Amino acid sequence: MNRLFAPLSRLVSRLVRPAASAAAVLVTVALAVPGIACAAAIDQLREFASGTKAARGAFTQQQIRSNGRSGENASGTFAFSRPGRFRWEVAVPYEQLIVTDGEQLHFYDKDLKQVTVRKVGDAISATPAAILFGSNDLDANFAIKEAGSVDGVEWLEAVPKQKDSGFDRIRIGFRAGLPEAMEVRDAFGQTTRFAFSRIERNPALDTGLFRFSPPAGVDVVR
Repeated sequence: MNRLFAPLSRLVSRLVRPAASAAAVLVTVALAVPGIACAAAIDQLREFASGTKAARGAFTQQQIRSNGRSGENASGTFAFSRPGRFRWEVAVPYEQLIVTDGEQLHFYDKDLKQVTVRKVGDAISATPAAILFGSNDLDANFAIKEAGSVDGVEWLEAVPKQKDSGFDRIRIGFRAGLPEAMEVRDAFGQTTRFAFSRIERNPALDTGLFRFSPPAGVDVVR
């Protein structure tokens, strides 16, 4: 995996663990949850984790290198359905796709005409993706604390308890019950920022969204 998949795959290749690793990253909901508009970020996270079985929406992604300079930006759409089904589709600047049906994980780069396929294990892991899309057993994998409020967004910080998680910390910002932003700082000092929009909570999703058949002429790497 290269280009946009470098920062993305490090995050996305952990939620649904293939043997010792895993896959998936982020996302969210679209209808504000009554009564929690001003709730603390941790409370909003727990409600989101327990009450959102499926979601779809759009994202933008920005990488900040350890020297403070901006890396590549990306945008696209996502969808997930618990347990273990996830779709993360980059539209700009390159067409790339990460999709899993809970059994197999596919990384597809249209320009390179290449698909990487992995088997998927349990979708339980101490990863950024697991916080939003994985199990609800958050305290087993993360040390979570409130991180203040900025411009109406309530922030929390999560530090993985596993030493080999590949990242140092995660910050997630909630507004009215919905994750609005996520920042992930990896072990190399790089930060990947995600912003979510057009989020729809618990829609009826076609299971075909989470299946993938490699196009003709594409190299398949297993």
